[in-house]
Amino acid sequence: MIITILTLIFSATFFAWGKIRSDVVALIALVVLSVSGILTTEESLSGFSNSIVIMMIGLFVVGGAIFQTGLAKMIGARLLNLAGNSELKLFLLVVGVTSIIGAFVSNTGTVALMLPIVVSIAKSAGIGTSRFLMPLAFASSMGGMMTLIGTPPNLVIDETLVNAGFERLTFFSFLPAGIVCLTIGTLLLIPLSKWFLRKDNSTSKSSTGSKSIAQLVEEYDLNANMQRILVPRNSIAVGKTIGELHIRSRYNLVAFEVRSSESRQGKLLGNITQKSANANTKLEENDAIFISGEANDINRFMKDYALVYAPNDDKQKELAFYDIGIAEIVLMPSSRIVNRSIADVGFRTHYNVNVIGVRRKSQYLRGNLANETIHTEDVLLVQGSWKNIGELSKETKDWVVLGQPLEEVSRVTLNHKAPIAALIMLAMIVTMVFDFIPVSPVISVITAATLMVLTGCFRNVEAAYKTINWESVVLIGAMMPLSMALEKTGVSHFVSQTLVDSLGNWGPLALMAGIYFTTSLMTMFISNTATAVLLAPIALQSALSLGVNPVPFLFAVSFGASLCFASPFSTPPNALVMPAGQYTFMDYIKVGVPLQFILGIVMIFVLPLIFPF
Repeated sequence: MIITILTLIFSATFFAWGKIRSDVVALIALVVLSVSGILTTEESLSGFSNSIVIMMIGLFVVGGAIFQTGLAKMIGARLLNLAGNSELKLFLLVVGVTSIIGAFVSNTGTVALMLPIVVSIAKSAGIGTSRFLMPLAFASSMGGMMTLIGTPPNLVIDETLVNAGFERLTFFSFLPAGIVCLTIGTLLLIPLSKWFLRKDNSTSKSSTGSKSIAQLVEEYDLNANMQRILVPRNSIAVGKTIGELHIRSRYNLVAFEVRSSESRQGKLLGNITQKSANANTKLEENDAIFISGEANDINRFMKDYALVYAPNDDKQKELAFYDIGIAEIVLMPSSRIVNRSIADVGFRTHYNVNVIGVRRKSQYLRGNLANETIHTEDVLLVQGSWKNIGELSKETKDWVVLGQPLEEVSRVTLNHKAPIAALIMLAMIVTMVFDFIPVSPVISVITAATLMVLTGCFRNVEAAYKTINWESVVLIGAMMPLSMALEKTGVSHFVSQTLVDSLGNWGPLALMAGIYFTTSLMTMFISNTATAVLLAPIALQSALSLGVNPVPFLFAVSFGASLCFASPFSTPPNALVMPAGQYTFMDYIKVGVPLQFILGIVMIFVLPLIFPF
């Protein structure tokens, strides 16, 4: 028992510390329990063959196909357009659409999907998006409480019940309690977000999505030290590429774009031909290069390549955005590019876009970015063709693209495979909802995931594998044997008996409240999935010790683990919207604490009504 308790303390401590990946911590705990002889080899590896883990893998693929085909984005954009310019309507539609999508796919993926749509529509309505992004994250968590597959803790408590010999939960067992949660949560978020999330600068810099291109240019001061350099006929730069000029590495300059001579034949916008200043962009006679940097460096560059300044009377001296554009990207919490240099990531090589600015809290970085190390909360300003920025928006595993017009977002993501993805997802849900169909839920999910690949909803099989969050899969697979060890060594019984002895005399309602808020408190420091895995068997034992129905106790664990809003780091969606909305930790305290506490009180009284003791 001592080794198990120490392993549990070790896991909880390092989960909260966050310096070591959670899946690695879980694997270390698994190794300790196995080597110490508490678990057999078969018991140690049983989590990775568990149906809940297999089902999660399939759900990641199904959800990824919905994103890849543009199905969810298309539906979400059309529904949100119904809001018009009404702030209240837009708020209700953001919460409603997000929660519906979140009921069927992961909450992190839901926020990644909805974030660019919401900021685009808020921009067109002239409303600061800080009013919507935190409710967007919270709505994805509340929506996940309406179905069995909405969030991993739901699957965890279902597995706990089945292993204990109880009847399996149905697909919509969570729906009644989930609707109550969503209704109360929405009613609370309306005043809370209005009181605490309406910033004075909401129309300018409070939200990435509400900025126009002109505002981005002004905010990042892109026109500072901007010079328009012409490539004359006798220049040795003619026929060379931007990469061959070593503009950034040798001269410490930033090249933004190249305009062809056609732009000087007239003043109409349509006459301007732009090219991104990528490494493979070839210069021709009379091309104009837009360069920013120190005057001495610019003069040295011009002298080496026999370049000249553009005429002083030329009106086109500032950046324009016709063929090429700019957009900000926000990093995902688990982004693989964090702690890597911008040059190492290879935005130019892999995505044909340039990183021309970095917003790091209140600091703006522009020059000599190649060797700049990317931090977790950085917002990157990229430049490239609108098509390439659209392609960049498809890489939702590492970042989310902001600032694109809604029409561009819809055009890029819309795909002819969307109807096929919709039919497959609908068929999966039908087989899981109706008990008379003789197909188990895990087989339904795996079949749907396989069909998504076979019918071409992914570009290739590798793209399907990339949608799987392997960190979450390994975390759950490695943590499940720990819950087995807790039961095997008597720790679960000891903790549950302690809860029963301290709260049992006050009745099952008080005991369930203790479990709920214990779960809610732990989730502020470790992941909701890990919390559910640890506390589900304890909740089960507590209910059985008191001789009451364990179902409401396990639902308390699931709701307590999923409805954690008081910290930006308690769930990935909370962390994802933090830089985009420029929220502070206190913003989450102001909005999240009352929301989390009141919802907890409500659910403590509602769950026994739906699932009697």
